[in-house]
Amino acid sequence: MKRVLIICYYWPPAGGPGVQRWLKFVKYLPQYGIEPVVFVPQNPSYPIVDDSLAKEVADDLEIIRCPINEPYKLAKLIGGKKSTDISKGVIPKEAPSLVEKALLAVRGNFFIPDARVGWVKPAVKMAGNYLRQHPVEAVITTGPPHSLHQIGVKLQQQFQIPWIADFRDPWTTIHYHKELRLGKRAQGLHRRMEAEVLQGADHILVTSPGTKAEFETKTQKPVTMITNGFDGRPKSSKAGHDHFSLTHIGSLLTDRNPTPVWEALSELLEQEHSFKQAFKLHLAGVVGKEVYESLAVYGLTPFLKDHGYLSHQDALQLQTSSGLLLLLEMNKEETRAIIPGKLFEYMSSGRPILALGPEGSDVAPILEESGSGSFFCWEDKEAIKLYLLNAFRDYKAGMLQGGKSDRLIKYSREHLSGRLAELLHEL
Repeated sequence: MKRVLIICYYWPPAGGPGVQRWLKFVKYLPQYGIEPVVFVPQNPSYPIVDDSLAKEVADDLEIIRCPINEPYKLAKLIGGKKSTDISKGVIPKEAPSLVEKALLAVRGNFFIPDARVGWVKPAVKMAGNYLRQHPVEAVITTGPPHSLHQIGVKLQQQFQIPWIADFRDPWTTIHYHKELRLGKRAQGLHRRMEAEVLQGADHILVTSPGTKAEFETKTQKPVTMITNGFDGRPKSSKAGHDHFSLTHIGSLLTDRNPTPVWEALSELLEQEHSFKQAFKLHLAGVVGKEVYESLAVYGLTPFLKDHGYLSHQDALQLQTSSGLLLLLEMNKEETRAIIPGKLFEYMSSGRPILALGPEGSDVAPILEESGSGSFFCWEDKEAIKLYLLNAFRDYKAGMLQGGKSDRLIKYSREHLSGRLAELLHEL
């Protein structure tokens, strides 16, 4: 077995999408001759918690826990709910308060590259002590938070161990950098840190074609795309429920408020009596105030079932029992290379997907190739409305179904872990 040290911030009981990628890789890597050792914070301040995910961690997995001090604990004393919202990604877009402005300015300009940068020094010390006594054959860091890649930089300098930097999202081109009120100094530090990682790592992992293309212009080091995926085997099912539902799972905040979908639904509810009788809208996860306001404006509140945050298992059950699944990415050029991790779990559910995003999105070809649904730009309200109507007609005929299971196997976590293992054996 080839021993590999994997340095993560998000690990059970963390909830949300950030934990899934390496939780699943760690689950399957041993069957490909890789023994993972996981290095995580001991007392993190996770914005979302899902205790059910701890059941997926093997009893014999070696886990090293290093204490961490995070500014969000202090920020919560100062900013209360506002600081909690910001830690979850709820960044105010209109008329932020003085407290919100201050929190964003401090977060963006004093904690570089992110609020977990204070973990770098103690993590390097503890991980270094471990490596002196328990050698490994490779180190992997995964971000965001991208400060974890600074741990990789320093461990590689000390031990000359092969190092893989895994980017679940881009770094300096990520959409929310504009919201953090970064000064010129902060922007420059981000660019230099990113370059240090891209030039220093032995191999770069990314999750989308767009990020791969971006990084290949910034480094000569090899860049490999291994997408996120789904656990288990894809399902094949047809909707046979007593209502026609549209379901969104995950955070639904201001920048992803799909007003073209709400408008299309509102028109269908007014024009199609049978649609009105059968329709339900399911939302599961953090929902922004502006979204609720939009639902009220378009007359959708009476059709809403708001589930709040669901455990991962409950979320999987909800998506499998839905009619259509709604996938949203912000209508910004910077998000074209973002492939939401839940896309693949959506695909595995056997339910068709209605996806919105910017023109040129990396999501569109995946949906087309797998036959899992349809992609629309945000301006395509009439096309969205027609898709919804046709999906409803398929539902009534018992013909509403998702992609072909034989086209989805390559996105299974087990298959993707095999690809990662091949890369690790070649280091």
